[in-house]
Amino acid sequence: MSDNPATTEHRRWSARLWVSLMIFSGVILLDGLDISMIVVAVPEIQRELGMSTADAQWLVGAYVLAFGSFLLLGGRVADLFGRRRVLVVAMGAFAVVSLFGALVDDGVLLIVSRFVKGMAAGFAAPAAMSLLTTTFPEGPRRNRAFGIFNVFEASGYSSGLLVGGLLAGLNWRSIFVLPIPLSVLLLIGALRFLPPDPPRTERPRLDIGGAVTLLAGMLLLVFTVVSTAEAGWSSWRTAGGFALSVLLLAGFLMIERTVREPLIRLGIFRNRNLVTANISIALLYGGAMGFQFVMALYLQDLVGWRPWQMALVLLPAGLMVIVIGPGLGALMGRFGVRKVLMVGIVAFLPCYLLMLRIGPEPDLWTVLLPASLLWGVGFALSIATLMVAGTSGVPDEEQGLAAGMLNSSLQVGGAFGLAVVTAAIMPGTELSMLRPGLVVVFAFGVLTLLAQFTRKRA
Repeated sequence: MSDNPATTEHRRWSARLWVSLMIFSGVILLDGLDISMIVVAVPEIQRELGMSTADAQWLVGAYVLAFGSFLLLGGRVADLFGRRRVLVVAMGAFAVVSLFGALVDDGVLLIVSRFVKGMAAGFAAPAAMSLLTTTFPEGPRRNRAFGIFNVFEASGYSSGLLVGGLLAGLNWRSIFVLPIPLSVLLLIGALRFLPPDPPRTERPRLDIGGAVTLLAGMLLLVFTVVSTAEAGWSSWRTAGGFALSVLLLAGFLMIERTVREPLIRLGIFRNRNLVTANISIALLYGGAMGFQFVMALYLQDLVGWRPWQMALVLLPAGLMVIVIGPGLGALMGRFGVRKVLMVGIVAFLPCYLLMLRIGPEPDLWTVLLPASLLWGVGFALSIATLMVAGTSGVPDEEQGLAAGMLNSSLQVGGAFGLAVVTAAIMPGTELSMLRPGLVVVFAFGVLTLLAQFTRKRA
């Protein structure tokens, strides 16, 4: 019998459906691991390759820049040219560039490899997510699938620090080696178990003008946000970067209004739930990235803990995602997407308030671990639920675009939140300087909550 979702809706998922879900989830796990693993290895790479501090920060920034910039384009390319095809090519590129990064001895070439790897991830992530949404129809099946998908996504980000810390202790190059077998395994799995892309009656056409202006605008926007820590918010470079990126994106919108076959159908922005989900996920992840950054400064720079010790403090957050994630679909089915989402967002607020109580000595039992647990509950209930809300009501032929929009908002929001929090705690990392950053993080949580009142009720 076929594994078409329509024929399996009222029975247990087949083995092929489970394998397909593991492939989609493995892609997002790999993306999260690759972003977070390298964070703890940057000092070692900097010393060995003789990189300056300004250059070394681009080992992380180049990946984020490319990933956040290519997500929208990657999602639309997957819609037009085939999601399975795009996923396979992206995983192949990911493996090759990972091997290059493991062998290279030049800092500039290593940064270039990180940028190219971020490009590959920018095509792979929306392809995997849109394959999920077109494989599992709206309702309980998709909700359940997204709950499991979220377990892998959050596990990648949360476990990356611990895995990266352990691997960096052996050799920093092992951080670049680990993704190679994982990406090859995902590539083989996609070829073996995912059905071929359906044939198209017409040859797809890519809106070149729209693609160029969109990509240029997104690259400049993300670059400007990532660079604010170095250039400053009030600098001409920052102001000019934001102004030019707005002009480029405005030019993109003008092209889309007039071109015969637009890259993005502007009518998709009339989907209020999709727009609200994008705003919410940007704010939520901006606060979460800021929180993680402040936690790192506090525990590592002020208290003197090792990265793996910080990862252990955040382990309860990952465990909460693992515990809650598989049952998230049932929770959404019983209480509704809106109620589950509201509980998740609200959980972040006492987490951030607890962190305002940090002192010269770390309070593990009444501050750090409770905050970690609440952070995990918030993540477990919010991220996947926002993905469900954002992709509901979107036609199948635009699921890649919707996935790209949501993932792009998440990445840009995370970079923006990190930049704002960094500016708030400048120019030092003393305990008194961290509290303004935590206030900003709490403000992101409040804004995320307020954004839900613009969401259209089901």
